[in-house]
Amino acid sequence: MTLNLVAADYGTNASNSSSLYWNKVAKDFEAANSGIKVHVDVVSWDDIDKHVADLIAKGDTPDIVQTGGFADQVAAERLYPVGDVLSMEAQANLLDSFNRAGQVLGSQYGIPFISSSRVFVYNKKIFEKAGITTPPVTWDDLRKDAELIKAKVPGVTPYALPLGPEEAQAESMLWTMSGGGSISDSVGNYTIDSQQNRDTFKWLRTNLVDKGLTYPDPGTVNRKAAFAGFAKGEVAMLNGHPALLKDAAAAGIQYATAAIPRKNEEVKEVSFGVADWLMAFKANGHRAEIKKFLNFALSKQNTLDFDEEYNMLPVTQDTLTDMRDNPQHQDLVKFLDNLPNADFYPYGAPSWDKVSSLIKQRIGNAVKGGGGDQVLGDLQSDATAESAKARQG
Repeated sequence: MTLNLVAADYGTNASNSSSLYWNKVAKDFEAANSGIKVHVDVVSWDDIDKHVADLIAKGDTPDIVQTGGFADQVAAERLYPVGDVLSMEAQANLLDSFNRAGQVLGSQYGIPFISSSRVFVYNKKIFEKAGITTPPVTWDDLRKDAELIKAKVPGVTPYALPLGPEEAQAESMLWTMSGGGSISDSVGNYTIDSQQNRDTFKWLRTNLVDKGLTYPDPGTVNRKAAFAGFAKGEVAMLNGHPALLKDAAAAGIQYATAAIPRKNEEVKEVSFGVADWLMAFKANGHRAEIKKFLNFALSKQNTLDFDEEYNMLPVTQDTLTDMRDNPQHQDLVKFLDNLPNADFYPYGAPSWDKVSSLIKQRIGNAVKGGGGDQVLGDLQSDATAESAKARQG
């Protein structure tokens, strides 16, 4: 029999396409499991969700899909629960924080595949020129440091605040968390328009935007541009993920990492994680074969190979330990330490994809002019409506 796997492509060109990785995993698996073939279908991020939807609509549902979310497939009752398709050992090896993030209404369906994290990153040379000796711990420290940089290192953006549509949901979530707020509560209700979040976006507007310590209109600036600015030495500090460090090092930037600054030291330290997921579909009845393949795919060597090839972070305990103990990965220690206690997007909410899209398009307006509260209030109303619509199916 043949298992059909559809996976997202993390490569940037044919030479590092994820198809090379998955075809090797499939070949090794087939060599160890006679009678089971694996057909690999690697699709660009732009097209994968539509591609999977089209396959399902045609009656060609794949057995395994690796992409960015899972809740919509759970709502459609298409997936095996994780306990049906992973051994007890494989389940126990997954980091608990990711197991919780993979749940919908208390049952886990999302199988974490890779992760990323965010930490505060700063340019050591710019800090030195501005006379700053330690990274900021609180927002007040951040503002003071940004003012020093503006005064002493002209031509540099003191803090990069990318709230453009590429990934505004990440930057805004980091700021809401560091202000003692959140995007959603522990049972999945959206909390976008909380007083803590109103206070956060007001602080950003009055202390960074209005004072010229970040971009004039952060809602027009994407993460890619902020990261490129840092790699050129044009940005002093920002929140970044591991790929930023790779680009900065390649450009010869002397950087350091620290905890994300928070409103005050009473707010808990921010540990934010992002994950992409594997899903196991019931349609073809291949549960036993899927289980064999997933247990194989999540072995330490396979996960380590992928994480190192694409500069990603692990979701399994043995790979995390291996990377943390490896001197070659010492620049990732701050990121790795975040993962076991990470907070995540509300992946288990079927409405999250649509709400995330709304945040990407609009949240930048919350730091523009004086209408921040209105922006958050409108987002809250629309998120609540999307949530109700998703529950009704």
